[in-house]
Formats: sequence, C-alpha cells, structure tokens
Amino acid sequence: MTSYASGTNHSVPNGYDARPNATSHTGTNGAPRPKSLLVPTNSVTTKDGVTVRARIEPTLTVDDVIRQLCINLQIRDPPAMFALRDETDELVTNDNLRKKIKAKVPLKLVNSPTLEAAEIVEKLSLRDERTLRKTLFSLQKFIREEQFANEFLQRDGLSELIDVISVSHGNTLAYALLAMQNLMDLDYGWSNLEHTFIFRVVQILSSPQSLINVCRPATAILKKLVEADPHSAPGPLMASSSRSPPSLPPGSVYRYGFDVVFEQMRKEKGLLETVVNRVGNADTSMVLYRLSPHSMMLINSLLAHATDARWEEFVNELEKLNVRKAVIRLMSSHTIEDLTSCILDFQANMIRVTYRKKTTLVEPEMEHSHASALKYIWNASKLQEGIDEEGQPLKWRLLGFGSEDITHEFRDAGVLGLDCLKQFVKSDPETFSKMVLEQISRPEERRCPIARASNEIVELLSEHWAIFAPGYSTSTTFQPFFLNFHKVHALALTFFLRMWSESGAAADDFPRVVALTRSQVKVALRLENVRPWHEVEHDFLDSEYRAVRDRQMKELEMEDDLMSKAPMRNLSAKLYKESYEFVRQQRIQCLLQGSWFVNAIPLNSPVSRDAARRPTRPWRFMRLDNGQKYLHYVDSTVKFPVRNGLEDLPDRIDISNITEIATGTCAAPPNVLRDQNDLPPTSPVSPSPLSFSLLTADGSSLADQIAPDQSRWADWTDGLNMLRRDGGHVASQETAGFVKALTDIGLKIKLLDLTGEKVDIPSGLVAGPPPTNTDFFFSDLYDG
Repeated sequence: MTSYASGTNHSVPNGYDARPNATSHTGTNGAPRPKSLLVPTNSVTTKDGVTVRARIEPTLTVDDVIRQLCINLQIRDPPAMFALRDETDELVTNDNLRKKIKAKVPLKLVNSPTLEAAEIVEKLSLRDERTLRKTLFSLQKFIREEQFANEFLQRDGLSELIDVISVSHGNTLAYALLAMQNLMDLDYGWSNLEHTFIFRVVQILSSPQSLINVCRPATAILKKLVEADPHSAPGPLMASSSRSPPSLPPGSVYRYGFDVVFEQMRKEKGLLETVVNRVGNADTSMVLYRLSPHSMMLINSLLAHATDARWEEFVNELEKLNVRKAVIRLMSSHTIEDLTSCILDFQANMIRVTYRKKTTLVEPEMEHSHASALKYIWNASKLQEGIDEEGQPLKWRLLGFGSEDITHEFRDAGVLGLDCLKQFVKSDPETFSKMVLEQISRPEERRCPIARASNEIVELLSEHWAIFAPGYSTSTTFQPFFLNFHKVHALALTFFLRMWSESGAAADDFPRVVALTRSQVKVALRLENVRPWHEVEHDFLDSEYRAVRDRQMKELEMEDDLMSKAPMRNLSAKLYKESYEFVRQQRIQCLLQGSWFVNAIPLNSPVSRDAARRPTRPWRFMRLDNGQKYLHYVDSTVKFPVRNGLEDLPDRIDISNITEIATGTCAAPPNVLRDQNDLPPTSPVSPSPLSFSLLTADGSSLADQIAPDQSRWADWTDGLNMLRRDGGHVASQETAGFVKALTDIGLKIKLLDLTGEKVDIPSGLVAGPPPTNTDFFFSDLYDG
C-alpha cells in the first residue's frame, strides 16, 4: 500500500527529495494508479519551518500519515509525539482527514495533544505572568479537542485552571474563564467543581467594574451550571420538565442545577441587580452588542430551571429589580437579531411565571406573603369588619367578594389575582379607599363588586395573552403590554368601574360590563408590538360608554358570544395545549427527516473578510438523529439523494451547544447555482428572510443556513426552538397560525356535538359548599 510521498522541500536547496522508495503513482495492489485517481497534494510544514509537498492517501489513519511523515523527513522522535493541524490550528483527526486532503488544506506537523497538555499544565502551575496569558490563550483553543482535554484532565489541569481563575484579573482572567467555558462544552471532566469556584464566578460577575470580556464567559459558565441539573441529563427529550430525574452515572456533570447556583448567588446580594442593570443599561454601544444577550440568556436560564423550593423567592427578587422594565426598554432600542431571540425567550418564560401564579392557590393560613397582601388590601380600604343579618362575619364581601372564603374567591385568578389587586391598591391607596366607601354607600344591588371585577379582569387578560399552560407560547412579536400586566390590569379595572357607573349597572349586569371590558381589551391592546403606551391609556381612560357599547353591539352581530363563556374558554385552553404539542411533534419530525440548505455568509461575522468568501461547498444537508442529541450534516458542491440514516452525514453539531436560533442573520453567497424554486433571489449584502444561525453561549455560530422556502424555514427554526428543554419560543407566523387553526378547528368539532343538540352552555359552574366532615367516599361508576 502506498502510504505517503512528498515532493521537493521548498525550504532547503534544490535537489532535496523526501520521497520514499515506493512510488506515489501505484495503487493499493502495486499496479499503476490511473492518472485521474491520483491523490491530492497537500503542503506540510514541520515545527522547524520546513515545508514539503505531500500526497496523502485519504484512506489512511492520521497515525499512519504521521508515521510516514516522520520516516520520510527522517525525524527521530517517536511519531506519538506529533499531531497534524491545519492552518487554523484545528486538529486533524480520522473524522476530518479525508475532507482536508480533498480540499488540499495546508497542514502542520506539531506537538501531539499529549505533549501540549503536559506543557500547558506545567506552565499553569508556574504562574509566570510573562507566559501565563499566552498559555491560557492556547488552552482556550485546544481544550475543545477531546484528545487534548483527556490529557489535560488526567494531569489535574482543571485544578490548576481553577487556581488561576481564583487569583487572576483583567485579560488573564478573561482567557482563563473562556478556557473554562470551552471545557464545559464537554459532557465530562467537570463534575467535581466546588462551591468556592461557583462563588468566585458569582463574585466576578457581580462586580460592576468587571471587563466585558470577563463578564461574557463568567455568565456562560453560570448558565451552564444552572442547566447541568439531573433533569437535563442526556436522554429522550420530554415535552414536560416534570419527569423524575434519572439516576446519574459516576462522573456525570449533571449534578448542579438551579439550587446549587442560586445558593451561591444569595451570598452575593448584588449579582442579580448587576445582571439586570446590564440588561437595561442606557449605554447601548456597550450593552446591546456585548453584554445584554448574555445577561438575558442567564436570566432566561434561571427562570426556566428554577425549582419549586426557590421559585417564588427568585421570581419575587427579579420583579423587585424591575426586570420587565429593562426588557421593555430593550424592545424599543435594540438593533441586533441576537436580542430578538432572547427577548422572545423571556416573554415565553414570563408566560410560564404568570400561569404558575394564576394556578397557585391563595392560602393565607399557610403562606405569610398571602396573609400580608390581604392585610394590606384590607387596611387600605379603611373599612370595619361587621356582622351580617344572619349573624355571619362580614368582611371580604364588603370589598365585592361573593363570600368570606378567600381561597375559594381566588380559585381562578390565584396568586396572580391577589398580586394584581394589591398593586392596584398600592398605586393609589387613598383613591381605592374612596372608591370602596362610595360603593358601600350605595344600595347593595347597585354596588360594583370591586374585588370580583379585579379577578375577572385577570381572566380577560389571561385569555387575551393565551396564558393557558406552562411552556406554551406562540407569540412571534414583542409584547411590551404583556410585560406591563399589572399596569394593564389597573387600567382595565378602572375602565370596568367607570363603565359600571356610567351605565347605571346593577348586580345582574355584571356579565354585561364584563363583555364591554372584553371588547375594550381587544381594541386597546391591538398591534401590541408597534402601538405606544399612551394610546393604550387613552383607550381605557378616555373612551365614552356609548361609543364602546355601540362598537360592542356591532361585534355581537358579527359573532356569537358563546366563545366568551368560561367553559368555552377552558375547552379552548385544553385544545390549545394539544394543538401546540401536535405541531411541536410535527416540527421535530421534519428535523428527523432532514433537508437541504444553502451555506450562507453571516453578516455580523467578527471576521469581515468572510463576507466576501464563497463557500467551497455551498450546499448542506442536515438531519436530526433519533436520540435528538445531534444535528448530522454533510457539505457538498451539489445536492444528491441522501440515504436514510446517518451514513451519508459524517459531521455533526451537538444540540446541547445551541443556545439560540437567530433569524435573518446571513446572506446567500454570490453565484450559488440553484434550482428555480430552491432559493429566492437576494442581495449578497442584505440578510435573507429565510436565513438562520445556530449560536453558542459565547455568540459564535455553529451553522449559518438559508432555507429553500418559507415552510422549511419555519419547520427548522421553530423545530429547533421547540426541541429545547425549556420550550423556547415560536419564531414564525406560520407555526403560530397552525396552532391557532388547529385549536379553532378542534373547538368547532367539539361544539357540533353540543349545538347540534341545542344544549345550553352555562356561563359558569358554581361549586357547592365543601363537606362538613370526612365521613364520605367516592363511588365507582360503571357503564351499563
């Protein structure tokens, strides 16, 4: 077998010939090789600067190639001491050797990963400031390689790196943190990080004086630790995160999670405040392009992985820091696509927060915070408890509740309803007190039930923003009004009270005023991503009763009010969840089937010269594996029939490394040959609407692709987002439209069974009183 042949050494006098006795023009059986099958020629540069031309047989292993190079170049050191790298210092392995040979990539004969790891660990232990920064710069590149990482870890390099992080500052610290971040992209080797290290990263990130290049990797490290919980351990991805954590094998890195990180965050009180300030900082040149995406990613990760034990504490602290206001500011000022995905993720997380609050019971006997909120509301009313005509306590009914059972009264609105009522009172306690006293002075049948109206407004807004279930959000645009939920609630409640007064409503008119308010909510909150806030205020505060009533009557002529009834809203919520999950599975199935894309040019690439470089292989086929852990792909000069399975797809991308799917980020390369319907024409300097990039935590891109059509763009961008364990968000109107259409169709089918039989659907169901004792049982029911 011909293993290797070299041409003339270009760095020594003419006449030097490094070729072996065997000819490079023979095949594996010694017969002459046809001229058309001659192997490509690559240049190989040694550590001494000697460059030779080499013909390398693509079927050989890297070890065989290195061994033949050592023989031909008369290198006396053992071949195990050497490795091959390309011009970008990427390690040549058996997986990529064939591709690099065919592309005639210049190669370098360098120290093996074993020698590099030993040398770097030794230099780290010396702490020589003159060489430390250069050593760390090399480490952050090499640590991504499995061979190097294994040697580095076996030599206790991780302990040396952690020691460097504990004492370093400035750029040296930045390089060390980046090396640690890259190491943590591996799914092994960092399972024994101590709390002192996590606290050190927290301290670094909480310091307002920390450099940008220090904050970015520190944020990524904390985010990785938050996500390394048992629920995120490798295994089939679940639609819900409620599955029991798997038993972890020895050495698994999935043993940290939210509780471990949050415990260290509590010791450094200023961390969350600093992170939120970086999100909402007015210095757009620094924040928007550097820190905001990373800070947003950390907040989103914490929200998505918060455990039941610390959830309320964490969310309350975020709310106190006014994180919603910071994100709203970003919505109006951001100019880069990186933040769009982060903001939509935040919205989806806040949908989950809102839903959880709405479904959490108000239990003043068990929760001090609930009792405290109720006490504040009652004291602000300036009312006195009394006794009704039947000798029963009279307190909460004076505020408009239907009974004295607070848990029952908040059964639908939950803690969200309690929070909204408290914020409404807190915004102007004196006005609230006057409002309550005014209602008390009226005849009982003419009183507006303020507390009941508050909870009804919560229901209307939850319906408007589709707060049906955790993990389901199909909004593809910014929702600044939703993030101002409490303010919108206060405006809508004020509108309700005004409509009650102006219409002269009585107790039986409550549903009618609710219908008026529902109509106004739709009008005031329309076009949420473009309308200014002052227009929302105007619609709620200045609209006249007669105009609102006339518009509502026209709406009733056009549609049946059946959909506004509570049972229908509940059925719609159930079907919405089912439709979302159906579309999610369909999108993931598209990923499993695979598709062709164009390799695009990223417009925001840090290396500007890349924008003018045409990919040597403009086409890429990508397919998700059945385990849903990797995206396998192949690059090609032309499209070809790809067989089922992964045999035709030699390269892969680890799904766990994808932290963001950014859209509209790249342009088509010039002069890409394409079928007539494959790719819409686009300017080479403008982003394609069908482009997307798979980004890592540090902002680097794993893939830049352009889909052939809108359907496949929606399939892949939304499919990859839905594949994420935290649910991600929907990026396309197409997917959001499918979910809505399936929900509407399902609802109509369900209604056929009822309306066909002319069954009357009540506006609500009143639960009976609870049993007075436990002397009862549930009977089994049998058909027939």
